[in-house]
Amino acid sequence: MRFLWLRLARVWPVYLVTMHLAALWIIFTLHVGHVPSEEVSTLTATNYIRQLLLVQLWFEPYFDGTSWDGPAWSISAEWLAYLLFGVLILVVFRIARSTRARGLICLAVLASLPPVLLLAATGQFYTPWSWLPRIVMQFTAGALLCAAVRKLDLTDRARRGAGYLSLLIAAAIVGLVYWFDGHPLRTIEDASGLVDVLFVPLVAALAIGAGSLPWVLSLRPMVYLGHISFSLYMVHELVHTTWNWAAEQFEVRLLPDLGGKATVIGVLAVAVLGAALLYHAVEEPARRWMRSMMGPTDATRTGRLQSLPERTDEVSARAG
Repeated sequence: MRFLWLRLARVWPVYLVTMHLAALWIIFTLHVGHVPSEEVSTLTATNYIRQLLLVQLWFEPYFDGTSWDGPAWSISAEWLAYLLFGVLILVVFRIARSTRARGLICLAVLASLPPVLLLAATGQFYTPWSWLPRIVMQFTAGALLCAAVRKLDLTDRARRGAGYLSLLIAAAIVGLVYWFDGHPLRTIEDASGLVDVLFVPLVAALAIGAGSLPWVLSLRPMVYLGHISFSLYMVHELVHTTWNWAAEQFEVRLLPDLGGKATVIGVLAVAVLGAALLYHAVEEPARRWMRSMMGPTDATRTGRLQSLPERTDEVSARAG
């Protein structure tokens, strides 16, 4: 229950704010201009309750159109994974007790494969209920990978090697996406989805790596972007939808000139600024408030936190 509450504290406040902003935007388009939102028919009491409780996706084979704020479908899927975690973790603990780190990494890779196998079988990444194996199996892969990383005790040289490996894997992912875009496969329409097989190795390499890409991601600006990334994820579609409405309402056309480029940059800037505002005004204050409802941890009650050594200039950190 503590885990579920802390996860809810992490995602629900921003989710609620963007959900209601999206609903207000749909209502706004009904009364202003001549381009009402296509989502007007979804403004029902039943749909509101489902979205409020994060279960709107559970009844739909496709995620398009399930949420007023587009990206919110994935939060509904994550909530299902969080509820399954209480059972999943018992299995992971038993496996981790009797399996070495390498074996756990292999199991994590295998757990992440079902969506890729479905892609290879159907040729399409987006099929009915495809979201279900994606969230359940890849969430399981993450849990197994976490157990594996906690078992590893690597030398500095090995960590630097993992850092360089993460850079190579990231470059391979980007390169393959461009390659499949320019050289599509005849039998697989969404061939770029095949790069999913590289994400478990990438997360593992970033979690244990040092230097190169892990070092870049640990820089202060990158860490801050990581802090606001969830708010950016939840607000960017609202900005995009607003721009699309304005372009249709006022018959604006983006041209490949300086003005068009400036407009795109401006839209991106508005999304980032909106994310920063959402993070500082909603996400972080609400998260701290909801976490405080759980009361002090065992470590705080016993005073163990007071015996920690003083902070030094060099701090070790791991992803995850």
